[in-house]
Amino acid sequence: MTPQPASPRVLDLAAMKGLSHPLRVQLFDRLSSLGPATASMLAEQLGESSGATSYHLRQLAKHGLVREVEGKGTARERWWERVPGSVSLNDRGENDTPAARQAVAEISRQWNELHAQNIRDYLRYAEERLPEEWQEGEFSTANQYLPIDVFRDFIDRYTALVEEVLGPYRGTRLPGTRPVQIQFNAFALVDGEEVTE
Repeated sequence: MTPQPASPRVLDLAAMKGLSHPLRVQLFDRLSSLGPATASMLAEQLGESSGATSYHLRQLAKHGLVREVEGKGTARERWWERVPGSVSLNDRGENDTPAARQAVAEISRQWNELHAQNIRDYLRYAEERLPEEWQEGEFSTANQYLPIDVFRDFIDRYTALVEEVLGPYRGTRLPGTRPVQIQFNAFALVDGEEVTE
């Protein structure tokens, strides 16, 4: 296995704007989840034209988010893959602008819609489409009142665990593996209130 960089690439505003188109988010997510594909394959999977997927893949490549697979494909039919390594959407620091916040919100919304669809598909089709040993998933929700430092510490520990356990497998396709998606969401409930006493 080839080790991947431990720290995520924080996307700059130009890359976030480049990614924020709905079809580009779908393409990036599909290549992240299922691995290399051609524009035609992605067009068929997503119900788009191959011209559209090809154009948007080139736009993602301009921002270093996807790349052509070396030694695979032809001049007419290129294979694309996601650039290895994790990415982070961060609207703080140099990206602390209204445009960056809007891009982060739009990309996050689209990703969450895609990930929610993956859960719906799993719940609907796991028994008929997956081998028995892959049919068992895990869904868990924890509701808790927490101080902000404990909340952030938990997220940091989770992120470190993901890198420790999953990092060595990033960018590999080994025999006996199949694509999985591990979702983690942590956020304050917007209709809750902070306890002051």
